[in-house]
Amino acid sequence: MTEQTILAADQIGARAAETPEALVARLAQAGRAAQRELARTSDGQKAAALRAAAAELRQAEPAILAANALDIAAGEAKGLSGAMLDRLRLDSGRLAGIADAVEQVAGLADPVGEVISTSERPNGLQLSRVRIPIGLIGIIYESRPNVTADAAALCLRSGNAALLRGGSEALHSNRAIMAAMTAGLTSAGIPAAAIQLLPTQDRAAVGAMLTAAGLIDMIVPRGGKSLVARVQADARVPVLAHLDGICHTYVHAAADPAMAARLALNAKMRRTGVCGSMETLLLDTQFPASAEVVRGLLDAGCELRGDARARALDPRVLIASDEDWDTEYLDAVLSVAVVDGLDAALDHIAAHSSHHTDAIVTGDAAAAERFLAEVDSAIVMVNASSQFADGGEFGLGAEIGIATGRLHARGPVALEGLTTYKWLVRGTGQARP
Repeated sequence: MTEQTILAADQIGARAAETPEALVARLAQAGRAAQRELARTSDGQKAAALRAAAAELRQAEPAILAANALDIAAGEAKGLSGAMLDRLRLDSGRLAGIADAVEQVAGLADPVGEVISTSERPNGLQLSRVRIPIGLIGIIYESRPNVTADAAALCLRSGNAALLRGGSEALHSNRAIMAAMTAGLTSAGIPAAAIQLLPTQDRAAVGAMLTAAGLIDMIVPRGGKSLVARVQADARVPVLAHLDGICHTYVHAAADPAMAARLALNAKMRRTGVCGSMETLLLDTQFPASAEVVRGLLDAGCELRGDARARALDPRVLIASDEDWDTEYLDAVLSVAVVDGLDAALDHIAAHSSHHTDAIVTGDAAAAERFLAEVDSAIVMVNASSQFADGGEFGLGAEIGIATGRLHARGPVALEGLTTYKWLVRGTGQARP
């Protein structure tokens, strides 16, 4: 598969002088028609199509990695941060992981048709609630080329069509991955329009997606704060999103020192650019090994910004500003505060958490249960790294994003989160009096 082939595949259906609004409307209408075909597609056929797509991803490795090299070179020339380049970069191992995730989604149970509940009314009417696809889902994302495959796989497996709009940073990577996915899906009889990549980087096309009410059923943004804020402000279509990943780890007085040091280091430094990366470390005043935890992070190359008590633990800790407690760094930078017990930690998290993922490290079961009950985040953890905030790690195969709102879906959004339900009513001639 050559770059020319990829570009040609990406431009299928593109028409000269077509406005962004007309382009989005045409692709959305094609996607909705394809979604109706998916409704007639068997579970086995959808699974086989995803396995074929995974095979195509593996076969297309040279072309995909060559395309990614173009994106990396362009990103370096633009001065993208190390964390952003890490999100963007593909290698053989990461591409194999993308293909594996597609296969894992193929192996998951199809949620469509699941009977959620049944009941019978006194008049004999039989009621049931059954899972159905949402319809056509628009995904707007930045930097991460794996989202192209993850979103396509999850939407298809749950019977939805998808219209994807990737960021310019991953332009070549997204096109190469989409070409491979399309080849695999169509070889198994899935209509090409079921999963489409918007063939333009015109920012006006994003606005056209956000206002395509009646054509696009839900928007999922994945990217930086400015992207998500724009989507939430401008959308006339329901949005499933999180704005920030300001994740906390609280080291309780009863934490095991070795565990605390290991989890703090992993939660921050395993991959600093993921949304589950710890951005604030809270250390209990009664925890005896705070200096060792801080030293381990500093020695690993992490810049720490702390309050007065945190700075007293190590002279290398810088002064934290008020803004630091509300900042998602996505880099090797961490804010650190020393707090007076569990209540103070809970207060700090309530004031500054983005309700994504927050964790406690403790050997006290009662403290752990209080933390689980009182922290109002989509994911709350005990004695585990916040880097586990990931659909694959939760056994969901992959995720389309992590939702921090309170409606429809929360936490890693995978197959079930991409469905809604309808009521089925079966009668024997009942008429309402």
